[in-house]
Amino acid sequence: AGKVVRHLSLFLFGSRFLDSEEHAGFLYVRATLQSLQGLPLPNQPYLFGLLVHRAEVPWAKAFPLRLMLRLGAEYRYPCPLYSVRFRKPLFGEIGHTIMRLLVDFRNHRYSLPLVPGLTVDLEAQKTLINILMKAINKSNEHVLAIGASFNETADSHLICVQTDDGQYQTQAISIHNQPRKGLMVQVTVETMVEIRRSLREMKDYTVTCGRLDQPEGRELVCLQWVEEVISPIDGRSMESVSSTKMFQKSEHKENGKIIRWTEQVFFLVRGHNPKKGVTDSAEQSRLTERIARAFCLALCPHLKLLKEDGMAKLGLRVTFDSHEGFVAGSNGQPLPAQYLNALDSVMIPVIHSRGHKRGEQPLVMELIFYILEDIT
Repeated sequence: AGKVVRHLSLFLFGSRFLDSEEHAGFLYVRATLQSLQGLPLPNQPYLFGLLVHRAEVPWAKAFPLRLMLRLGAEYRYPCPLYSVRFRKPLFGEIGHTIMRLLVDFRNHRYSLPLVPGLTVDLEAQKTLINILMKAINKSNEHVLAIGASFNETADSHLICVQTDDGQYQTQAISIHNQPRKGLMVQVTVETMVEIRRSLREMKDYTVTCGRLDQPEGRELVCLQWVEEVISPIDGRSMESVSSTKMFQKSEHKENGKIIRWTEQVFFLVRGHNPKKGVTDSAEQSRLTERIARAFCLALCPHLKLLKEDGMAKLGLRVTFDSHEGFVAGSNGQPLPAQYLNALDSVMIPVIHSRGHKRGEQPLVMELIFYILEDIT
């Protein structure tokens, strides 16, 4: 009989494997921001198995995301899609830390509740916790402890590193190797009561951190409820749609307005050619950036009217197959003809520049844009 595996599932071997007693099993992960160009891949869905050291098994069971990101710091961001045999373990003895209070490492009777879709975003002097109701029901009175999901839209990720003497440090990995710091927030009993009340009532809550006599050094921790990501074109939910962040800003200003691409690309249909690599190759990334730029430039003269007509969130869906084309919309409806006509003359040449080869798999991707006020 087979076994169903999911992202961050762990499969353990019962005995010696790959010529070593230290090879304990595989941690399964899905590709996110990595390049898959040139890899012979099966049809979706598929996962990658990362070899887990026997000393890392407690972490793979209780904190699989931490182990995944720690592997990313050691080998390739955000995590490698290959295994290294006979490597040294990245984690050893758990030690006397708060983690022993949150997780039963011996008998695995309790652990941190993992809330799918919950993410933590660190910005300058602000931490945003996108939290769901499920998280607070399994925490004790004085500690709000939850497990978050991998945030594909972040430009860097905090990781836990265990030093040779068994101590823990917080570091960061990023696609640009930008350093970040981690923090733990301690609040009063009264504040914790208010936080829990706001969560039960599904209200946002902000905790101000820092010294009262140094307002310039204060930081904010914002617990906020977030809406489901939906397509501006037809209202389709994008929560389970594969996506990638491009880390390439596309922003243009005109008449006191700004049109900005979110840098997120949603793949509604995503095939691959084993000989050429998948569609998120460097060539595809450059094409996506050109498409985003062309969309912004074409609508720049119309930003004021679009914003006044309530079309501040725009979607662009591009199809690459034997019948190439695009659809643009807002508020669940196609854009009015005057805007589509302005887009046609600019978008069609860019889309056709990709070309289509026989046997190539279809690709349908969606980009989301916002029209904002220019306050500079």
